[in-house]
Amino acid sequence: MLTTILSNDSHLFPHTFFLTGIPGLTAAHIWISLPFSFMFFLAVTGDGVLLYLIWTEHSLHHTMFFFLAMLSFVDLILSLSTLPKMLAIFWFDATAISSHFCLSQMFFIHAFSAMESGTLVAMALDRFIAICNPLRYATILTPVVVAKIRSLVVLRGVMLTISFPSLAHWLPYCGSHMIAYTYCEHMAVVKLACGATTVDNIYAFAVAIFLGVGDVAFIAFSYGQIVRTIIHFPSPEARTKAGSTCTAHVCVILFFYGPGFLSVVMQRFGPPTASAAKVILANLYLLFPPALDPVVYGVKTKQIQEQLFKNLSPKWIDPI
Repeated sequence: MLTTILSNDSHLFPHTFFLTGIPGLTAAHIWISLPFSFMFFLAVTGDGVLLYLIWTEHSLHHTMFFFLAMLSFVDLILSLSTLPKMLAIFWFDATAISSHFCLSQMFFIHAFSAMESGTLVAMALDRFIAICNPLRYATILTPVVVAKIRSLVVLRGVMLTISFPSLAHWLPYCGSHMIAYTYCEHMAVVKLACGATTVDNIYAFAVAIFLGVGDVAFIAFSYGQIVRTIIHFPSPEARTKAGSTCTAHVCVILFFYGPGFLSVVMQRFGPPTASAAKVILANLYLLFPPALDPVVYGVKTKQIQEQLFKNLSPKWIDPI
């Protein structure tokens, strides 16, 4: 479907867009690229290592780690879809981007962001069942059920966002082709259109509400039930152990939804023109989770630590 969308052409649809980078900070792009490069390195290395460990180590072939592998894969795709072009803008002032590549990037960013949100919901469900109903965990989250959940996450992400490039493509663009971002965000592109954008605005808002409010509400409910269950555990050791299994997931949730929420607030209530703060927040929304998620899980998950040390130096380093 996406190929069909991108193959249709219109005399009002530009062949090339231009990404401005970070407004007002063009002279500092080289310096800004340093933390961006570091986060890109963390994302590719960390998520790649997690995927390798979960794929090769049979001791990690459990539901929680299957969802973690899915999260790492989504983070990796998000990084590869955005960071190389960002760095090209910062290093070489390569602001031009073909319209077809722009629409493809738009789809990947929004689809995989939706998949990340869905994966966090699945991980919350996993922790909810593991802590609140441990005796039925294996019978509820069977391999077939887990495969269906992962498929549903992917299908939902694609179906909700496949229309974004199509809607943007059929708008007329008779003015500026300068996108005030470092990547092709849907509403940033739509703002350049000189035609009616009501449908685009309503659909984008509906998807944001469905994913943001719906997913966050489910995650909040799950962790509310988890906290209630942990409080009634008989011993402090049991409460500490149960709580520690959720700490990494809570951190990852904050990394993903925190910058995303602030970015939405800036979009809705900030200045109508792009500002450095608005663009930086939008970038952090895509950069933080891929870079920090593997670090958090590497630090907080004992099984990951053990397998990492085993692979790095199996003869003389004992796992923590």
